[in-house]
Amino acid sequence: MSSSTTGAAQPQRASGETPNPWLRLLCSCSLVSLVLAAAGSAAGGAVSGLAAAASVAAAVALVVVFFGITLLIGHVVGLRNPRAALGAFMFGYVVKVVGFGAVVFLLGTPAWVDAAWFIGASVGTVIAWQATEMIVFSRLRFQLYDDGAPDADSQERGAREAA
Repeated sequence: MSSSTTGAAQPQRASGETPNPWLRLLCSCSLVSLVLAAAGSAAGGAVSGLAAAASVAAAVALVVVFFGITLLIGHVVGLRNPRAALGAFMFGYVVKVVGFGAVVFLLGTPAWVDAAWFIGASVGTVIAWQATEMIVFSRLRFQLYDDGAPDADSQERGAREAA
């Protein structure tokens, strides 16, 4: 039981679908990436200077943007048509690959980028993002069947069986 602002005990919801699962994934993964960016930039700045710190920050930002695109597409499509989520993720993957390739190959490498720190931060962020995604996804709840609202008779019967 949890208490409301009036002090009266309210029943706590024990089950049900996770609201906005793709935004939860995006927020969790972005938070982990932000922590990695701060730690990596501090380490890069202390060891190799400002270029390394900026390279770490740029690498993390690039990963967050392109991985976040997929989750945002999944969120928008999932709100309108949950059954189309898989197709949306496939589309998001294509956007991610093409967009990332365009950034890397068309824009080239800026002179200030420290390649070792950039690659290390990119790989580390992708691994951390994927691990966080798997952990958070494993805790999401999806309603597979439309069970409908329980009627008063079934609630009373369940309370008697529990007693």
